[in-house]
Amino acid sequence: MLTREEWIDRDMVALAAMVERGEVTPRELLQTAIREIEAQNPRVNAVVVTQFEEALDGLGTRLTQGDRPRFLGVPYLIKDLHAPVKGLPLSNGSERFKGTVFDFDSTLVGRLRAAGFGILGRSASPEFGLTLETDSAAWGTTRNPWNPDRGAGGSSGGAGAAVASGMMPAAHATDSAGSIRIPAAFNGLVGFKPSRALNPFGPHRGDPNHGISHEHAVTVSVRDSAAILDVTAGPDAGAPYFTPKPAEPFETLITRAPDRLRIGLVTTRFDGQPVDDVCAEAAMMTGRRLSDLGHDVEEVMPDFDVHALTDAMIRVLLASLVGLFPGAGDLREEDLAGLEPMTRTCLQYSRSVSLSDHLVRTMVINREVRRLAGYFERFDLLITPATATPPPPHKTLPMTETDIEDFLTRLFDLSPFSAPFNASGQPAIVLPVHQSPDGLPVGVQLVGRLAEDALVLRTAAQLEAAHPFRRRS
Repeated sequence: MLTREEWIDRDMVALAAMVERGEVTPRELLQTAIREIEAQNPRVNAVVVTQFEEALDGLGTRLTQGDRPRFLGVPYLIKDLHAPVKGLPLSNGSERFKGTVFDFDSTLVGRLRAAGFGILGRSASPEFGLTLETDSAAWGTTRNPWNPDRGAGGSSGGAGAAVASGMMPAAHATDSAGSIRIPAAFNGLVGFKPSRALNPFGPHRGDPNHGISHEHAVTVSVRDSAAILDVTAGPDAGAPYFTPKPAEPFETLITRAPDRLRIGLVTTRFDGQPVDDVCAEAAMMTGRRLSDLGHDVEEVMPDFDVHALTDAMIRVLLASLVGLFPGAGDLREEDLAGLEPMTRTCLQYSRSVSLSDHLVRTMVINREVRRLAGYFERFDLLITPATATPPPPHKTLPMTETDIEDFLTRLFDLSPFSAPFNASGQPAIVLPVHQSPDGLPVGVQLVGRLAEDALVLRTAAQLEAAHPFRRRS
C-alpha cells in the first residue's frame, strides 16, 4: 500500500498512471483507500455505508478476466442521494429509508464501474438533500476536516469531507442548489456542476426536477474532474434531452489554455448586498489573476431579478418532492412517520402547490434565465464568490426547524451564488483559491455559457497551473 504522504500527494489521474507504470497494483489502491477511510472517518463522519469486500472481490474478478480499464482500482464513493448502485443500500439521508436496495446501477454509476472505479460505499447526505449542511437523524453530523467545529457544507458534504480528509482524491456528488459547489468551497476542493444533461440522468429519472438537479463530482484537481466527465458524459437511451460533449476529451482540451476571454466579475450578492470580505477578496483576486494571464476582466453585475429566480426555482424544486412518495397526493401522518421536521414541512408544502402556481413559477424561471443569459452575450465567463461566508458552525441550517420561509431565506443568505445556475443549467465550477485569516478554505465560482463546459474547465486548469491549489495534509 501507499503511505499516507504518497497517497494525498497525488490526484486520481496520477494514481491511475502509477498503476499503468506498474508502480502500484489496483488492489493496493483500494486497500490504501480502505485504510484511510477506517483511519479518517471516525473524525469526520463522511462515509455512512461501506462495501469493502464486495469492491475487492469485484476487482479480483476483473483482473482474472484480464479486464484492465484505465481507472481500475481507483476508489470512489457514491453519494447517498438519488444514485442507485446495485446491491448497495440507498437511504437518501433518511432514517426511514435505511436499507433500501436497488437491483440496478444508474447509467452514470454503470459508466464509472465500467471504467474501473472501485465503489467502496456511500458518502453522507442530509435527508433528501434539503439543506446546505450535512447532518441527519440517520447518520449524524459530518465534520469539516479543516476544522471539526465547522460544517462540511451540503448536500454533498460527505463527499467533500471524504476527499478533503484524504480518503480518496475524488467522489460522486449531486447539485440542485449548489450541493456540489458549496461543499467544494467549504472543504477546499474543485467542484464542477456540468451543463444540464451533459451527464446522464437515467434510467430511474428522466428530467430531474425540471432540469434543476445535476450530478458529477468533487475532486482535488481540475484534471480529475475532466477525466471523470470523459467517463460519464453523454446521453443514455431514452433521455428526453441532452447537452452534447465535445469531439475531443475534456482531459485533452484542458491542456490548452483558452484564447483571450471577456470575463465579468461580481464581488457582492446579485442583489448588491455585501458578502464576507474574504469571499469578496477571493473573487477580486481571481479577477486579477485572470487579467494577469491575458484576459479582459470587468466588474459588471448581471441584470436579472435574483430573488424572483431563486424563489421560483426552489419552490419548483420543493414541489417535486411529493412525487418521491407514491400516493402522497393525500398525505397521512403515517406517510410522514420517521421523517425529519423540515422534510415533513417541505412535503406538506409540496402537496399544497397548485398546478397553476407551479406553471407560473416555471414561466418566471424562463423569464429570468433569459435575462441572465443576456450577460453571456457580452462575457465569456463570470466570476463570483463561491459562498457568502467561509464554512459556518454546525447546526446553521438544521433539519429540526419547521419555518420553511425563514429556512429558505437563511439558506440563500449563506449561498446566494449557486442556485441561479441550477435554474439556467449553465456549467459552473468552484475552485479553492483563498483562505480566511483563521485558515479555513474560501472558494470562487466560474460560470460559462450553456454547453461551454470545456471553456470553463480550460480556464480553471489555467488558473490551477498558474496558482496551484493548497491541499490539506
